[in-house]
Amino acid sequence: MKINKEGYKIIGITGTVCVLFWALIYYLLDQHANVSVMWLSALLLVLFWFFIVAFFREPRRVRIHDADLVFSPCDGRVVVTELVEENEYLHERMLQISIFMSITNVHMNWVPVGGEVEYFKYHPGRFLVAWHPKSSTDNERTTTVVRMASGRKVLFRQIAGLIARRIVSYMKVGAPVEQNSVCGFIKFGSRVDVLIPADSELLVEIGDPVVGSQTPIARLSRAGAGNR
Repeated sequence: MKINKEGYKIIGITGTVCVLFWALIYYLLDQHANVSVMWLSALLLVLFWFFIVAFFREPRRVRIHDADLVFSPCDGRVVVTELVEENEYLHERMLQISIFMSITNVHMNWVPVGGEVEYFKYHPGRFLVAWHPKSSTDNERTTTVVRMASGRKVLFRQIAGLIARRIVSYMKVGAPVEQNSVCGFIKFGSRVDVLIPADSELLVEIGDPVVGSQTPIARLSRAGAGNR
């Protein structure tokens, strides 16, 4: 299992803390009278450390390219599909698809469409639960807009949640990006919003499970190409 580079420091620190915590238990308990307690504590600490390691797993996936499709930017479950007014950058009515990542999901993020990064901004903010309606505008988040070769623009947001307190994005304005290439990482549970042209065809429903870089979530209208 490959481990994402964003997890190296946390995995190392967590492992060290687990070892020190077990050493403290060993020191405080009578090792002859409490052998079972020490073995149980060791097992629980090892399982906890393996959970942290597994959280930063980096799956090997086939990179798919289809300029007419928008792919899921993360693993998780669809929690929102609605038309909204986008007021940060594009200032137009768009179709929003939001995907919630539980703490057990892979937390790598992928670029849903290919093109050039036209806009990127980091927003400090609150840490509401990721499914809260105001998390898209009030929580700590990043906003990225990719301009496709056709002229169409797709916006996506990485959003921190109640547990997630660290968003990593590799996006840079002016840089070309390939569809389904890795764009960042969100640590410990959160959400990603994708905003696409309003005339797009929705391919998922609320409650559907999706796989990042593999599940198409919408089909872009060809009628809108070149008009933006």
